[in-house]
Amino acid sequence: MKNIVLICAAGMSTSLLVKRMEKAAAETGYECKIAAYPAADASSVIPDADVVMLGPQVKYMLAKWKKEYPEKIIEAIDVRTYGMVDGAKALEQAKKAMG
Repeated sequence: MKNIVLICAAGMSTSLLVKRMEKAAAETGYECKIAAYPAADASSVIPDADVVMLGPQVKYMLAKWKKEYPEKIIEAIDVRTYGMVDGAKALEQAKKAMG
């Protein structure tokens, strides 16, 4: 089961996106765990993640975390996908990133 981690400023603004991603995963039969965390928790959640997706509020941390965790897949959520709270597209982005 894949572990998809979303990180935003406080861990709350992505909660709706997580719910929509979970719904999209259920509809397609894709088994995964999806959770949102605040940036302050990054060091405790990134090591166990299969993919880390950053909300627009913390996109500026992308280079830093990629350097700290070179073995991890870390990318920013597409701004339009995030703004539209499009769970299906966000899930597709995560799946594509994982290969």
